[in-house]
Order: sequence, then C-alpha cells, then structure tokens
Amino acid sequence: MIGGGNITKITQFILLGFSDFPRITALLFVIFLTLYITALTWNLSLVVLIRMDAHLHTPMYFFLSKLSFIDLCYITSTVPKLLSNFFQEKQTISFVGCLLQYFLVSTMGLSESCLMTAMAYDRYVAICNPLLYSSIMSPSLCAFMVMGSYTAGLISSLSQICVLLQLHFCGPNVIKHFFCDMPQLLNLSCTDTFFAHILLFLLTMFFGLTNALPIMISYGYIVSSILKITSAKGRSKAFNTCASHLTAVSLFYSSGIFVYLHSSSGGSSSFDRFASVFYTVVIPMLNPLIYSLRNQEIKDAMKRLQKKIICCLGHR
Repeated sequence: MIGGGNITKITQFILLGFSDFPRITALLFVIFLTLYITALTWNLSLVVLIRMDAHLHTPMYFFLSKLSFIDLCYITSTVPKLLSNFFQEKQTISFVGCLLQYFLVSTMGLSESCLMTAMAYDRYVAICNPLLYSSIMSPSLCAFMVMGSYTAGLISSLSQICVLLQLHFCGPNVIKHFFCDMPQLLNLSCTDTFFAHILLFLLTMFFGLTNALPIMISYGYIVSSILKITSAKGRSKAFNTCASHLTAVSLFYSSGIFVYLHSSSGGSSSFDRFASVFYTVVIPMLNPLIYSLRNQEIKDAMKRLQKKIICCLGHR
C-alpha cells in the first residue's frame, strides 16, 4: 500500500481463491488443470479443424470457430492465475493486473453473448429462409457480425475500466473470489460506487435485452417453421441443426444470470465461487463438445483429417 495524506492507496489485491479449503488443495489443482487442458485441447482442435476442412467453410462453422477462440481467451484469463496461486503463499495480484483480468473476462463474456445472437440469426435464416441463406449470410455480413460482437464487448468493458479507475481503494484488499470481478471490486472501494453500480446494471440490462430477446424471437420462428415440416425425418434434421446452439445458449444465460444475481451482493461465499467455476471454466470447456457430439459434419471432417494424417505418415 502507498500512503497519501490520510488515504492509503492499495497497489495490489489478495485473491482468496479456494485457499480456505486447504485439505483439498491438491485435488482442486488437479481438477482445474484437467479442465483447462481439456478446454484448450477441444477448442483449439475445433478451430484448426474448421480452418483446415473446406467442407466446414460455412457461416455456421465460421461463427463456431470464433466462439471457440473466445472461449480459449475466456478461460485463459482466469485459470492460469488460479493455478499459479495454488503454489504461492501470498496469492496477490497487482492493481493493474486485476483491472486487466477483469477487462479480459468482461470483454470475452460480453462478446460471447453477442456472438450467440449472431449464431441464432444464422440458424433462423437457415431454417426459415433456406433458399436465400447463401445470399443473406454473405461472408461480409458474417465478418461484420463477428467484429460487431468483439467491438461491443470491448467498448463496454473499457467503460467499466474507466469507472473503476476513478474509484479509490484504501483497504481491505482481499477479494473473496478466484478472479477479479466488478462486484467484488466495488465492495472494496472506499469511495461512492453508485455510478459504477448503475453502469453495471445498465450494461447487464442492455446486453440481456439486445441479445437474449432476439435469440428468443429467432427460436420462436424456428420452432414455428419446424412444426410446419410434414415429415418426421425433416423435422428431426431441422431440429438437430439448432439443438446444439440452443443447449449452449441455455447453459450460458442460465448460469450467467444465476451467478450475477448472487454476486450482486459481492459474491463472496464459497457457493458463489464454485458456481462461478461453471460459468467461467466448465462452459468454455463444454461448448466444443456440445457442438461436436451430435454433429455429423464435424465427425466426417475429423475422419477426413485422420485419413490425411495417416496418408502423410505413410509417405514418410
């Protein structure tokens, strides 16, 4: 801490993490390391597979590769620091490092929320306007939607960081979480946080309404179109093209709403911390599995890639 007059300025925070569970520290380290390696492997493999296989160069898989990229950044912004803290007596993070971590977490989370909406629109066009799909979902529109998702997340997160930089932190400096999150930081501030709380509320409402509402409307039209399909096989095929995305959206929003409703009071309980693990660690790991498990095109692409690898090894 640095003293200035009667104000003591905090230069670092202590991330409590899961240090209050000393008996299972080794087990938690193994679990988080396994989750992290699995998430990296699955997401990176999906990005590479979509990049290498020409059959997957479609809008749906273009969005999916960007989702995997966001999930890679999302989980990397929190888990490596958590893993390193298991071996440190003082689990500290600098003030700048804390703001940077929250900036990355917020940017990736908000960008993913917007990208989910873009993917819902892609499925809406594919099911409800299949004849116009290629002309509507042009490469330029897809790129614009992805860049719009990144930009929205970036600007919103920057606005929060600017507000946090205006606050004073005089002590205590213990964050009862495994990463820096805005509710916990606001609780530690020794200045008025009314405007910061209002901003956080407005951003939550804005992103909730502008993303969740279009997704619900899109799937309303999708369900209506699927029910009009006469053949059971056709209905099943149409539903399967949307089931993965609908599952991912449901997990993302339900867990996010649950966590942030609890964290509105600071989210400092052990239950809140473990609940946040599902939102920030488990979902980024599960997303590639959700999209690949029942996806025949992904399975076929994997088989083609395996054949290429075998052929290349055979020629050596």
